[in-house]
Amino acid sequence: MKHIKEEQNITVIGKNIKIGDKVIFGENIKIIAEEIIIRNNVSFGSNIDIHIKGKFSINEYSRLGDNTYIRGNNASFGKHLFNSAGLRIGGGGRQHPNANFSIGDRCTIHNNFINVCEPVIIGNDVGLSPEVTILTHGYWLSALNGFPAKFAGVKIDDGVIAGYRSLILMGVHIGKNAVIAAQSVVTKDLAGDAIYAGNPAKKIIDVIEPSIKEKIKLLNKIIVEYKKIAKYHNINPKIRVNYPFVHVNDCIFNVESFEFKGNEDKETDDFRDYVRKWGLRFFSKRPFKSHFTFYNDIIK
Repeated sequence: MKHIKEEQNITVIGKNIKIGDKVIFGENIKIIAEEIIIRNNVSFGSNIDIHIKGKFSINEYSRLGDNTYIRGNNASFGKHLFNSAGLRIGGGGRQHPNANFSIGDRCTIHNNFINVCEPVIIGNDVGLSPEVTILTHGYWLSALNGFPAKFAGVKIDDGVIAGYRSLILMGVHIGKNAVIAAQSVVTKDLAGDAIYAGNPAKKIIDVIEPSIKEKIKLLNKIIVEYKKIAKYHNINPKIRVNYPFVHVNDCIFNVESFEFKGNEDKETDDFRDYVRKWGLRFFSKRPFKSHFTFYNDIIK
């Protein structure tokens, strides 16, 4: 089964292909897999080369950016994924039944290299900063002469952030909400709710949740700073804080649960985009304002 758009140089080939509504393709795209599932409101950049033996799937409101290269057995992307550009998945061992990649919902990734000689499993709400590398194998000289050879998958739990140019080595399991500092090398399992740095990465400090009083003080500071940004953007949303709720025009945001309800508009988009920088991530059918250039054809 084939889907071909010659004017954009788009080729999609598979035995079972499902493409949802409002899917945006850039130019020069090739997707080949036995099964291909592309859900609604997915966006592809240009110069994308995906060749998967088994199943390739990408869920709603997700974006794969320019110059993406993916190889392996199976590859699965969750909802609200954002990839800027330059993603590479594959590397040595990619022609192997264990060469499987999966990433959950609401993740952000960049020009990362992810080796899938063995499975790489990434949870929800994970961030991979630019130039983060994940390896699942390492070898060179003969193991029969005593030299090392290791092949093992990597698992990253929900809420993890890996800093700029950090390296995650084979066999590692990173716990929920772990923070990995820039240019760190993760050589062993890391527990969650802590900050790690160095080569090899070591725990610097545990993350301790602030008191309600401290949270209210910090939230008020965030709102004061946002109002300066709103003024710079030539907008003046009506904002009222009643912790854990922030009322922005006709929308109510809960900063504890990250749920919200009400009428969204350009000003609530602006607010969501700003507080995301503080880890307050409210996902909507409307993308973050800073991503609008990728989704202009999707937003109503």
